[in-house]
Amino acid sequence: MTEPTPRDTLLEFPCDFPLKIMGAQTDSFAQTILEVVSRHAPDFDPGTVQMRASSKGNYLSLTCTLHAHSQQQLDDLYRELSAHPLVKVVL
Repeated sequence: MTEPTPRDTLLEFPCDFPLKIMGAQTDSFAQTILEVVSRHAPDFDPGTVQMRASSKGNYLSLTCTLHAHSQQQLDDLYRELSAHPLVKVVL
């Protein structure tokens, strides 16, 4: 009997993967985030983004669902978004 090979991820690629990105509500937040996501996922459709403002209107969350092709793609995107000065949280 052979042992199953360990996997680095529980995801099976390609797959649709939602990312929630939150930051301060500024004029450039949404456009900047869409540019970053599109750089890592050229087939991403910005028309599918869901936006939601916080109850006091100070923050904006964007849910971007992209068609992910690899764990490396997701990791690179997560790192760039997390390091961006406009971004507070990436889930």
